[in-house]
Amino acid sequence: MKSFNYKALPINVHFGRGRFKEVKEILKEYQFSSVLIITTAGQAAQGQKLAEQLGHICVGVHAKAIMHVPVAIAEEAIHEVQRLKVDCCLALGGGSTIGLAKAIALKTSIPIVAVPTTYAGSEMTAVYGLTENRVKTTGKDLKVLPKVVIYDPELSLRLPPKISACSGMNAMAHAVEALYAQDKNPIITMMALDAIRALKDALPVIVEDTQNIEAREKATYGAWLAGICLGSVDMAIHHKICHTLGGTYNLPHAEAHAISLAYSVHYNRNADIEAMTQLACALGGTDHQQVGHLIYQLNQKLNIPMALKDIGLPEDGPQTVTRIVCDSPYYNPRAYEYAELEQLMQRAYMGLPPN
Repeated sequence: MKSFNYKALPINVHFGRGRFKEVKEILKEYQFSSVLIITTAGQAAQGQKLAEQLGHICVGVHAKAIMHVPVAIAEEAIHEVQRLKVDCCLALGGGSTIGLAKAIALKTSIPIVAVPTTYAGSEMTAVYGLTENRVKTTGKDLKVLPKVVIYDPELSLRLPPKISACSGMNAMAHAVEALYAQDKNPIITMMALDAIRALKDALPVIVEDTQNIEAREKATYGAWLAGICLGSVDMAIHHKICHTLGGTYNLPHAEAHAISLAYSVHYNRNADIEAMTQLACALGGTDHQQVGHLIYQLNQKLNIPMALKDIGLPEDGPQTVTRIVCDSPYYNPRAYEYAELEQLMQRAYMGLPPN
């Protein structure tokens, strides 16, 4: 066995059905007394209900989180927490909400308690992202790592089939790229494969029956493991592509991940054959050459939008994205080949199978 380094991140995770009802008690354990709830406008009503549940320890609801964390939105939220003398930001929602809480923590060091309602996974990482002038910048800092994460599968029962499927494939992307990460290790590989299997099994059930709590529980478990992968090792070409799609064109985050994943792994199918063979097996196949098609077929089964043009990428987008990705690449087990990448991005734009 090759030598490796594994570093566990210091997060206290509460997992299980009904754990949302324990939020107030958990906050009290940490002696938080001035909590600001961070959420989106779409979840403002749920945020207000939680505020009532928390009572006097809650100082308000800031329902202004949006995708990709624009710098101006982050600055407004930072001003608000400083005005209210907040000692904890409680992020109720998905990646946009948790991303805004991280932007606040980066500037103020105020601790985060995360209550995910999607399968985004960013709650398990010290990775943050901010967008300004159509450029998304990411970084890592332990200040933005949530202190506590509360996973309650019952919260995801509200998610419609499309959002469930895209969010789940977004989570799967974190686990997939962990398999061929530059700093991969056998512990994270075990978690990644378990996450992929759990999501592959659970998501089709959820799409057919959004109220299936056993499938929701399994998907939440898979997303948690995928989030650990995202927080523990560096990502590669797929995340570079998606950060470009989001930062440059403001494409919806989960959908961009879900569509692009088949093409990213197809590009890398021969770069790390051991990892790709493991991925193929986790997806129900046998051959590393299949990986892109297996994910493409899973997306079809989940009724996910198949073409980047259908979620807002303009006609010249594939060429622009390829240029940005190749000019400022992340690590990848295979070198960045402009012509092949542009061809794959064109196929992703049209929603054609990767080849």
